[in-house]
Amino acid sequence: MRILNHPILGELKDMETVTIYCDGMEILAIRGEPIAAALLAAGIRTFRKTVKTGEPRGVYCGIGQCNDCIMEVNGVPNVRTCVTLVEEGMIIKTQEGLGKSGGLHD
Repeated sequence: MRILNHPILGELKDMETVTIYCDGMEILAIRGEPIAAALLAAGIRTFRKTVKTGEPRGVYCGIGQCNDCIMEVNGVPNVRTCVTLVEEGMIIKTQEGLGKSGGLHD
């Protein structure tokens, strides 16, 4: 779901779309929006699973200060999707645990 007509910001204009792929699913995103916004608009709420218990995590702070929205993007683990903008053809994967390079704690 997207807000197309915000009471303060007004109408969403210039909706040029790009195609991204999340866990093999094709998603149309709006150029310039954060990855997290595109995924939430597509109904995707789980971005990663924790190391210790495998519990799902999604957007929490939305400003790049926590680790809950990290995903693997174009083969790079631990990308904060709330502050990373979509680009045509991005390959995004739900991250399992620490990702390939590790370095984060739950």
